[in-house]
Amino acid sequence: MTYFQSEMIYPAIATACALVGSVTDVKSRRVPNIVTIPSFVFGLVLHLVLGGWKQMLLSLAAGMICGLVFLVFYLAGGMGAGDVKLIAAVGCIAGMSHIVYILSLTAIAGGVMALGLALVRGRLQETFLNVGELLTHHRRKGLQPHPDLNLKNARTLRLPYALAIAGGCILTLYIQVAT
Repeated sequence: MTYFQSEMIYPAIATACALVGSVTDVKSRRVPNIVTIPSFVFGLVLHLVLGGWKQMLLSLAAGMICGLVFLVFYLAGGMGAGDVKLIAAVGCIAGMSHIVYILSLTAIAGGVMALGLALVRGRLQETFLNVGELLTHHRRKGLQPHPDLNLKNARTLRLPYALAIAGGCILTLYIQVAT
């Protein structure tokens, strides 16, 4: 296997994992452990087989970094635990060399999707005001969830964030192919 092929396989498989997570997230508004846990383990085994122990440990670190970044949003009440586990699995599969792209492009994809959702639902102005309210709240209270603007509030706009994770993976794969 050439270097190009080995570097392409990781974001390709991470994309497949994120797409499976997206389907379950859209259908049931959950990303179940049956998707995330085997994917995380598969990422570790994949890196062990293709790159040895050092690469497997870097894969583990990549998964933990991605999971910790999303854990912040979970603790703040703005993301589900399944999304945190999915990004950890995707990071583990993609490996350390791809997580900056995946995290950055997932954030961009999520932002674009969130703006589109707010626009389609006629709540764009309300959404911008809520973002300001959230920033003020978290500046004062830290990661404590906002009493009203969180996932437990049925009126809150909800984006199945696995879609954004899949979008970030697809864009990462595209960049790998294009370069």
